[in-house]
Amino acid sequence: MNNVLILGANGGIARYAIDLFLKETDAQLTLYLRNASRLRNMDSDRVRVMEGDVLDMETLKEAMIGQDVVYANLAGDLEKYARTIVEAMEVTSVKRLIFINSMGIYDEVPGEKYGSILDAYRKSAAIVESSNLDYTILRPAWFTNKDEVDYETTQKGEPFKGHEVSRKSVAALVVKLAVTPGLEVRHSLGVNKPE
Repeated sequence: MNNVLILGANGGIARYAIDLFLKETDAQLTLYLRNASRLRNMDSDRVRVMEGDVLDMETLKEAMIGQDVVYANLAGDLEKYARTIVEAMEVTSVKRLIFINSMGIYDEVPGEKYGSILDAYRKSAAIVESSNLDYTILRPAWFTNKDEVDYETTQKGEPFKGHEVSRKSVAALVVKLAVTPGLEVRHSLGVNKPE
């Protein structure tokens, strides 16, 4: 059985992932977010809700104790978040991190240059990649809300494919990574819908 900590549990991908974890796995979930009242219908004996800010190191460390996987699905000051998450995981000896980032951070999207707009994403990825963690960074294409699981992945260093991907597809990949030991460890994956 996996214990999974979801940081940013009210996010669009996270909500799909929570449903998939509860339907398709026996994982125990800890949902970590700033405002717990935003979560609806969390009546499951496999769910624990914790209110806190990712930058609050003490609360974050408390949430990480006993976890097997940390799945970070955050918006905001990603560089600071990444630094705090990596430090808290090292202190609590949690190794597995799934970190949602952005396509374009390695200038891997053919014909596109995103420039400084992605600096926070680039810096957060560099922090995760320079850690000793068993990380997988996901770099999704533009999100859709289509009710489909249809995706392909590319590795860091390969050209990005496609332009969009459903949130549900990214969530399905997160769940697969969380419950499959060793899958895509220390890799950065582009995620898109096949064209």
